[in-house]
Amino acid sequence: MNPRTFAMGLVCLATLATAGVQAQGLRPSGGSGASLSRALDGSARAVPGNTGVRSADFIVAVVNSEPVTNTEVRERMARVAQSIQGQGGQLPPENVLAREVLERLILEKAQLQTAREQGLKVDDYAVDQAAQNVARQNSLSLEQMMARLESDGISATRFREELRNQLLLQRLREREVDGRVRVTELDIDQYMKEQRTGADQSSVALNLGHVFIAVPENAAPAVVAQREARAKEALEKLRAGEDFAAVVKAYSDAPEAAEGGALGMRPAERYPELFTRAVGASPKGALVGPLRSGAGFHLLKVLDRSQQGVAAVVTQNHARHILLRTSEQLNERQAAERLADYRRRVQAGQARFEDLAREFSQDGSAKEGGDLGWAGPGQYVPEFEEALNQLQPGEISQPLVSRFGVHLIKLVERRQATLTPREQRDMLRNVVREQKLDKAYSTWVQEVRGRAYVEYRDPPQ
Repeated sequence: MNPRTFAMGLVCLATLATAGVQAQGLRPSGGSGASLSRALDGSARAVPGNTGVRSADFIVAVVNSEPVTNTEVRERMARVAQSIQGQGGQLPPENVLAREVLERLILEKAQLQTAREQGLKVDDYAVDQAAQNVARQNSLSLEQMMARLESDGISATRFREELRNQLLLQRLREREVDGRVRVTELDIDQYMKEQRTGADQSSVALNLGHVFIAVPENAAPAVVAQREARAKEALEKLRAGEDFAAVVKAYSDAPEAAEGGALGMRPAERYPELFTRAVGASPKGALVGPLRSGAGFHLLKVLDRSQQGVAAVVTQNHARHILLRTSEQLNERQAAERLADYRRRVQAGQARFEDLAREFSQDGSAKEGGDLGWAGPGQYVPEFEEALNQLQPGEISQPLVSRFGVHLIKLVERRQATLTPREQRDMLRNVVREQKLDKAYSTWVQEVRGRAYVEYRDPPQ
């Protein structure tokens, strides 16, 4: 199957966060209720931190035959609280937070049980790749990240198990939910009508440029002051008219600095509340900041904003790929080893990428030498698009795992393109589909919850 998608795809594991390893990934906005909901969602992807909780452990609920312990609830509560505070949100009362966290853990366990009953598995190679992504997004080597986790009391085994569970949940969602959603021309017409009438103000989309000045955890006041001064220095250069990409390259600690600091066009609600509050209705070209978060200082530039959720000018990639599907005879690691050999052969001048694609790729593009043509943002599953965006023209990626199998990607060309009305409508299709997927997922989760036997015991303490 072609990696282009009309679905949300894998949730990017590179947005995982922990007390000692905070990713620079974006978090959605909203009021305190939205903050709690988003933090609960994000906490499922978070690496457990050293919470300092020393409550007695006991069973607080049983999901089918699997227990939920008081320790699990208290640890997750600490992670959710950290996430909410990092977004600048307001913490709910402790008993409300405990109840919401317990329900979320029940839902997770019910889904994981469903995944295992269906025989879904996650290969060690996929877990390895997810761990490397987390490290890269935190601007650390894998070794540095694991050492940091160990210092926070998080074992490598526990960390990998969390990653494996989240990948398993994502694969279950892809199998059970993605096929339920269809977007009609009428759906797109209705969405566009809502934008014109202003009935859906949440549809505003932003492309923000981001300069991030990291502040170490528990930094001394002098260090914080020095990092704030650096942020103000960067802001002054921007106000003086210096090129934004140049300032990003010189000052920013964020992973997207290599791409010029642009975070990409996305619905405003998918940015951190801290960002959307600060930007407000600022026009294109406006500078905002420095903003202080738990991770450091942020400078923002409004690169583009759209009421319809898509940009008129986008970056498009022309790529080729080779896809190997996994099976009982070929697991993900074996497929990756084959693709790594293809990559070596191409780089050594022993073979052409397109010839290998024609011979070995199990995708419909094989007969065209793996040619995927030109594609803009949102047309590939996130993990594929992220890997593609990191390449320079002519470069070949390392083997990459997606829902479809294992890929080898070559970036042929990259360009800035003005979208035609038809192309903008096609991009709106992806926006509408994401909205419908969220609703379909919520419905499906409640179906899973309804089928599970849940016995409540002592409340969390």
